[in-house]
Amino acid sequence: MSTELWWVAAVAAALIATTAALAVALLVRLVRARRRLRDAGIPVENKVAFWGALIYLASPVDLLPDPVLLDDIGVLLLALRSLHSAAARAGVAQESQSV
Repeated sequence: MSTELWWVAAVAAALIATTAALAVALLVRLVRARRRLRDAGIPVENKVAFWGALIYLASPVDLLPDPVLLDDIGVLLLALRSLHSAAARAGVAQESQSV
């Protein structure tokens, strides 16, 4: 293999690892938010958004191929924002996060 091909493969592997790490971090945040909001009076449509995001993440059917996790990350972000705004409307206090 040529040196340029090795560089392309290394950059592609780094991008895939970065997007996978970001997807896992968002999934963890989403699960924590869901656990906190379980019985906080959150509307059903926001709970459905949570479960839909998890099903989409595990689903083999994607908008983009699986090595590119941008669509999965986008769906997780939308579900997390939906839960956050529903919590704000329900008056649930936000706990401090240490990242």
